[in-house]
Amino acid sequence: MKYVVILGDGMADYPLPERDNKTPLALSHTPAMDRLARNGELGLVRTIPEGMDPGSDVANLSVLGYDPKRFYSGRAPIEAASIGVELSPADVAFRCNLVTFREQNGRFIMDDYSAGHIATADARLIIKELKRHLDAPDVTFYPGVSYRHLMVWNNGCADMKTTPPHDITGRPIADYLPQGNGAETIRALMERAREILAELEINRQRACPVGGIWLWGQGRAIKLPRFKDKYGISGSVISAVDLVKGLGICAGLRVINVPGATGYLDTNYEGKVCAALDALAEGDFVYVHVEAPDEASHKGSLDEKIRAIEDFDSRIVAPIVAGLEQRYEEFRLMVLPDHPTPLAIRTHAPDPVPFIMYASRDASRHGARDRAYTEQDAAQSGLFINSGWQLMDRLIQGF
Repeated sequence: MKYVVILGDGMADYPLPERDNKTPLALSHTPAMDRLARNGELGLVRTIPEGMDPGSDVANLSVLGYDPKRFYSGRAPIEAASIGVELSPADVAFRCNLVTFREQNGRFIMDDYSAGHIATADARLIIKELKRHLDAPDVTFYPGVSYRHLMVWNNGCADMKTTPPHDITGRPIADYLPQGNGAETIRALMERAREILAELEINRQRACPVGGIWLWGQGRAIKLPRFKDKYGISGSVISAVDLVKGLGICAGLRVINVPGATGYLDTNYEGKVCAALDALAEGDFVYVHVEAPDEASHKGSLDEKIRAIEDFDSRIVAPIVAGLEQRYEEFRLMVLPDHPTPLAIRTHAPDPVPFIMYASRDASRHGARDRAYTEQDAAQSGLFINSGWQLMDRLIQGF
């Protein structure tokens, strides 16, 4: 038996009044997912436990089969695992975004949480300069991918309030700076970085210059039971995002790096499909993560979100299903977002998301001919999973 999870980050959304109250999923042409929804099990799942922030870290941890209430320790420690940074018990890791500010009436506004989706090569030059000025015996910066990087504070404080930068696009940053124990140290690093970046020649030449760093998502090292010990199968994770790669590493899964995987609309879809199908020749499970719908949502672009969803359907879901049908008599497949990223708010929401569970030998047993893969049809199915971390049990053990 082969098991596949295909996750379209942030695909779910709210009804759009200006588009006859249809969601982007309902507005998109998605024949592959609609076929699976008709011939499989369709329902809603709550991936974000009540009281927890609706981050991709919490949601993907849940989808992978781990209860976030038990295992979650922060976003940055997961990303540390992805880039090979081993945290000691005294270390606190922070996610470090390269961001763009604009000045308005004497205040700095969060203009772009990704510094124009800065290229990794350019970002590494900037992080190299920040390391030269800001690294200290207790503070170390580490380069990541695009705008996503890491800072580790030895003997630091984790008990403070920080805010994801994609939650405050267009807002004054002063209202969202770190607060609590140790926050003065973090704010001082952010201010010093802003001064350094203002003088950096390679930065001034950019169309969307990096205005500063944003430190958030702090936490100490995460420890997860191995996926193989939990489910008795080995497998792989495919993603362009350090967060999802880090979760895979923490769960003991093999991380496959696909050349040209960017986490955006220009990602290497075909490479991800080939890597996923090849991975199943060596293991029984693969988790394929696609970031593009989430990024389009953060931009507030309906056109880009529809394009991202349709690309996900035609260039990821359809060829993976075709490959599975050609190679294996028996497989189980799950398709879902990790969380909604509604265009109306341009950030994550904790609402339940629609999921499809499809078993090759049971096709049509659970299905209904007149439904599609939309939030509305999933709600009308009557199937609701309240604890998202139990969804993986359902996939592996049968449904």
